[in-house]
Amino acid sequence: MQIFTAAVPPFMKNGYVVSCDTTREAVVIDPGDEVEELIEEVASRGLAVQAILLTHAHLDHITGVDRAKPALQVPVWLHRDDLFLYDAIEEQARMFGLRAKRQPPVDRFYTPGEPFAFGRYIVDIRHTPGHCPGGVCLAIGPADSPARELFVGDTLFAGSIGRTDLPGGDHETLIRSITTELFSYPDETIVHSGHGPDTTIGREKRTNPYL
Repeated sequence: MQIFTAAVPPFMKNGYVVSCDTTREAVVIDPGDEVEELIEEVASRGLAVQAILLTHAHLDHITGVDRAKPALQVPVWLHRDDLFLYDAIEEQARMFGLRAKRQPPVDRFYTPGEPFAFGRYIVDIRHTPGHCPGGVCLAIGPADSPARELFVGDTLFAGSIGRTDLPGGDHETLIRSITTELFSYPDETIVHSGHGPDTTIGREKRTNPYL
């Protein structure tokens, strides 16, 4: 599995291209303001993107959907509980003194227990509300192995956790999502967050001051 990451101002939000070495099939995760870099990575490597997968629908994680969807010609996936945020992108932007335009419609909603497949990899969808109602963890790994790497959006960071003071946020729910869903993975599991560097489940169990 190959992982390309890009982040640009003002939010420095991580967008990802995750691809299969063998088949060159891929998924794009959370295209935001760095979307041009993600599209360029796909084009330069000749990847066959299968879907745009959103971990949640806060402003910085979706502003690139309107460029990514027509460029890649693939469906956009989201948890249904975050549709109200996705549809309110203009209002979200105004909260930060910014402007944003409405994004293309969501094509598919995640179904509990139904994984998404690309190439030789499986994406297990774990609902992790708290930062927002429809937050999910995308647990990606080989179809023939239980090993996974976690793309957690803004649920968990290296040394921190997601904020819960935005619409739909709830601190107790967030902590429960982290401790019951994310911490169910082995300590060596790599965590790719929506902002900042990678970490591991074990490191956050041992050192995260919020947990």
